[in-house]
Amino acid sequence: MISIAIDAMGGDYGEKPIIEGLIQALDSKKFKAVLVGDKNILDPKIPRHLKQFIEYEESSFVFPMEESATEALKYKESTIYKAMDLLREKKVQAVVSAGHSGATMSLATLRLGRLKNVLRPAIATLMPNIKDKTLFLDVGANTDCKSEHIFQFAVMGEAYAKEIMGLQKPRIALLSNGEEESKGNELTKESHKALKKLKNFVGNAEGKDLFNNNIDVLVCDGFSGNAILKACEGVATAIFSMLKQRTKKSALAMLGAMLMKPVFKALKKHIDWQEYGGAPLLGVNGCVIISHGKSDSRAIKNAIFQALKFSESNIYQVIESELANFEK
Repeated sequence: MISIAIDAMGGDYGEKPIIEGLIQALDSKKFKAVLVGDKNILDPKIPRHLKQFIEYEESSFVFPMEESATEALKYKESTIYKAMDLLREKKVQAVVSAGHSGATMSLATLRLGRLKNVLRPAIATLMPNIKDKTLFLDVGANTDCKSEHIFQFAVMGEAYAKEIMGLQKPRIALLSNGEEESKGNELTKESHKALKKLKNFVGNAEGKDLFNNNIDVLVCDGFSGNAILKACEGVATAIFSMLKQRTKKSALAMLGAMLMKPVFKALKKHIDWQEYGGAPLLGVNGCVIISHGKSDSRAIKNAIFQALKFSESNIYQVIESELANFEK
């Protein structure tokens, strides 16, 4: 049975949505959960019929959100530090945390180490497109990159697309300000040259290609990726807010909205980041899923499912094997 360490008290809203998400996940699929936190607070919230699947790693200290990620190593008693050490010691197969994302990345890299030949880990996230999903990386782990880093992001993204998303020939693209090979800054142009080594590389893509299902994996530096990710979150929220405002101004519009309610509901679910749970940190020697600090129980449940699927895959071996091929 797969064991997952869960930073049970690290999110913006404390332990409540994390425990609720865990309960929802366990009701669907059985696994072993190691809750890292204060047992006196957590244990009373676990239903009796699920207690057999729960263990505890005691910690009452949550890494402060206002603290710098570079300080993470100092707080050895923090929930995220202890969760990461459980993974390092192979007592669990994955870590899920909605706590300080910078501290999670820092500790994963320093405590777990990188996979062989990986220069830098990358955060990958799933973005909804008109048909299914697009894998987008890096979305925040590396603000400054070189072309060799972006090349490795593509290799890791391709491995994830094959092993986790089930795509045999994922279409890989490089984010640029135009589809032509000559477009982009110096980093983009150098990265384009490097990415030509990949059989599934389809060339440059623009921001709109995240959503039109023309590509499966989009790579870029972490600064650009994070800016685009947050812009997309804001746009989705704004669109639904504007729809509500406009609908309320007309009785005819309200009637139309009622008729379209199933469509709006399905659309909202498709573009809702909570449905994707969290972002895997690719390239470290262990499965680490970084969830949004504002995750609700649904997001935590989906992050746990993502960790289970990741843990059952051969993605580490695929990444190391593929990178080794290009080192020759």
